[in-house]
Amino acid sequence: MPDRSTARAGQAPAVTGPRDLRNVVLIGGSGVGKTTLAETLAFTAGATGRAGRVTDGTTVSDHEDIEHQQQRSVQLSLLPLEWNGVKINLIDPPGHPDFTADLRAALHAADAAVFVVSATDPVTAPTRALWRECTAEGIPRAIAVAKLDLARTGFDDILTACHDAFGLGPDTLRPLFLPVLHDGHPDGSVDLLTGQTYGDATPLPDTAPARDSLVEAISGQDDTLMERYLAGDTLDADALEAGMRREVLACTLHPAVPTSENGLGAAELLDLITHTFPDPTERTRPAPACDPDAPLAAQVVRVTGDAYVGRISLLRLYAGTLRPDTKIHLVGPAHASDQNGDERVTGLSSPFGKLQRPVPHAVAGDLVCAAKLTTARAGDTVHDPGHPVELDGWTLPDPLLPIAVEAHSKADDDKLSQALGRLTAEDPALRLEQNPDTHQLVLWCTGEAHAEVVLDRLRTRHGVHVDTVEPKVALRETFGSAAAGHGRLVKQSGGHGQYAICDLEVEPLPAGSGFEFQEHVVGGAVPKHFIPSVEKGVRAQLAKGVATGHPLVDIRVTLTDGKAHSVDSSDASFQTAAALALRDAAEHAVIRLLEPVAAVSVLLPDDYLGAVLGDLSARRGRVLGTETGGPGLTLLRAEVPELELVRYPVDLRSLTHGTAEFSRAYLRHEPMPAAVADRYTD
Repeated sequence: MPDRSTARAGQAPAVTGPRDLRNVVLIGGSGVGKTTLAETLAFTAGATGRAGRVTDGTTVSDHEDIEHQQQRSVQLSLLPLEWNGVKINLIDPPGHPDFTADLRAALHAADAAVFVVSATDPVTAPTRALWRECTAEGIPRAIAVAKLDLARTGFDDILTACHDAFGLGPDTLRPLFLPVLHDGHPDGSVDLLTGQTYGDATPLPDTAPARDSLVEAISGQDDTLMERYLAGDTLDADALEAGMRREVLACTLHPAVPTSENGLGAAELLDLITHTFPDPTERTRPAPACDPDAPLAAQVVRVTGDAYVGRISLLRLYAGTLRPDTKIHLVGPAHASDQNGDERVTGLSSPFGKLQRPVPHAVAGDLVCAAKLTTARAGDTVHDPGHPVELDGWTLPDPLLPIAVEAHSKADDDKLSQALGRLTAEDPALRLEQNPDTHQLVLWCTGEAHAEVVLDRLRTRHGVHVDTVEPKVALRETFGSAAAGHGRLVKQSGGHGQYAICDLEVEPLPAGSGFEFQEHVVGGAVPKHFIPSVEKGVRAQLAKGVATGHPLVDIRVTLTDGKAHSVDSSDASFQTAAALALRDAAEHAVIRLLEPVAAVSVLLPDDYLGAVLGDLSARRGRVLGTETGGPGLTLLRAEVPELELVRYPVDLRSLTHGTAEFSRAYLRHEPMPAAVADRYTD
């Protein structure tokens, strides 16, 4: 087994150039063992004195209190390690689907991926989708089989299940290391290419069949190696390692490594990363050439808040060298003008979990934190002011779960706005809405787990307590039939009184027409200068509604008659009389309640189509049609009342085991069924 790295905990690994860097993301669902593997790798590389445990709340990667309480990651974490002179930026994003924004940021910042698969659980559909995404992006991948010490099936059977789950072709997935079992438990492993043993690899298993299979997979894409292999030549380890590296970078071979919590596979995986994965100069996705001497080009991966330092921005450098006290320019949606993107980098640091370790500079290809970039947002491009460039961002999930909140006290209300402003700046998946129709403050989140984290950070980071309330939907009222109304205001109290009489006719208009006002007064019964007052009074009553307190829409109001007094009539009097007349008309008409309807699109695997159709029907949805959304996928379009969509993100995820995606957009208001409307008119 190779010697552990000499890097000491508390010091950031030194970097001489991009070729000494590896940016690797760990991918896998919640509970598969990603964070445990990250801790084992950090310990094996000498970055920590012991491997933290998720169950004990001692992990470096998961360092927030809420992560310890829930025993799962809720934010992207970075663990820079040093192994055999190479710096490995190990990115550990959350596995829960509510935190896809961090996962996509991690994928964008990495040059290769390790898919962590639990030996005790099947590969989930979201993990399969991420594999397809990496295939489309050309990201080199390996597979780490975690929890092998708990498995009831053999390593080969697990790899067969992975092969089928990811839809891989022949010779695409091959073990690079074979576990060595002692009393049924893995105690070590054997490198199939070099024959090197790791851990207590005794007694050695028969590796010939697995090695021949791996050599065939490597040689199959290399004519020279294949000729030598078919001729019976002995292929040396260096030639095979070089061939394997070419295949991994071309995404035609995905090596697999057995791992367990006792350290099995850690050194093996670190060797694989340093010897086989690409360095930043070999990045295949569009970006500036990875040259430390070129003008600066970087991207903000994540923004977090620190109680002492303030805002901290994690940057991925693609070109150039970044040093403290450097003037930079930020490009992104938050920077409306060319000037408000100008910032100055103060200190630079290398994060290690929650620690920030100062570094003198960062070179192209590295990941580094910059403090106090006050306008930075995730996805922003960072460049030299004199050398503009704009890098492509990543797709963010649309937050579709509304959480309405109210300040718990006056003191909380005073701090709420500033706290939410900071949270939305740090969390690109959080959307804040002050709903003008319901007058509610709504936090749009990606799911319940995301909402729980947002509320926890409000309380723990910013000292703001809020109460969650039921989100309201913007209902409307309209007239279902024509009616006439009479409004009379006659008051005498000495001096000037109040006098105004209005007669109105109200008739419904087609949906979406809004409001129309007209007057057919004969003989000047209502003086011309008071007619605008009548319209003003009607509009004021429209905003208040006439039956349930919801705005009144889609009607035509006609002023037909009235009376005025030469002394006591006024603008205010006619406004009041007009409102009385509209309410009187409502008492003689059928008032209908209107509800908003959303256009909904659901992309889901074909296997769940029947269940989703049945669920939409129960939600009073109208299915407009379906079409092919890709291999094994269906795109379903429907119209669904927004009242039925409040918890739809949560219910759809449960119904489809996290495999479906949906979007929604306001379409129109339409009459609510009487049985439903009764709940809002009692």
